[in-house]
Amino acid sequence: MTADLFDSLAEAQPSREDIADGAVLLRGFAGTIEHELIAAVRAITAQSSFRQMTTPGGYQMSVAMTNCGERGWITDHTGYRYDPIDPLSEQPWPSMPPLFRDLARRAAEEGGFPSFAPDACLVNRYEPGTRLSLHQDKDELDLSAPIVSVSLGLPATFLFGGMARSDKPRRFRLVHGDVVVWGGVTRLAYHGVAPLADGEHALLGRQRINLTFRKTR
Repeated sequence: MTADLFDSLAEAQPSREDIADGAVLLRGFAGTIEHELIAAVRAITAQSSFRQMTTPGGYQMSVAMTNCGERGWITDHTGYRYDPIDPLSEQPWPSMPPLFRDLARRAAEEGGFPSFAPDACLVNRYEPGTRLSLHQDKDELDLSAPIVSVSLGLPATFLFGGMARSDKPRRFRLVHGDVVVWGGVTRLAYHGVAPLADGEHALLGRQRINLTFRKTR
């Protein structure tokens, strides 16, 4: 059987895998609403396009991104932060679709974090060769809320480490429809994405879309 068929089988059989204290991988959790999610992403990016932001150190991120919700995560020469205004359009970020909020809430509850109410969703686009280095999500004021991360498109290798950057991360293959939730004692765990392998996804082509839900305040 082909790799695509293996991925399809994984999506068709949702399962739960505890990957660390307070962290869970929900296989295929978003697979049943894949078409609705992709349509929502396209509507968001039609209003606020993907862009490769620049870090405070002057490096251009390889991951292209945009946002939806009350605030969006941005980076430039002044630092990392959340802002209610898209700096490209100078308009508020697109509203978060109810479908997104419901998915994030259900996934967080399944991961042991009830009543999750995200106010920001980062929409990241990975193309072959794109990677995301190990980092902590620590720009949010409310660190009691979990992170919910949804994978769409090409498979990716998710790196999930410890509380120090030097801790060796574990590697998890994420396919279309998988959702990772982490919080509590691992809320500030270092995590990242290995360089994306080339391929062709039936719905999204040569790319991976990642939705990351956060409560910023």
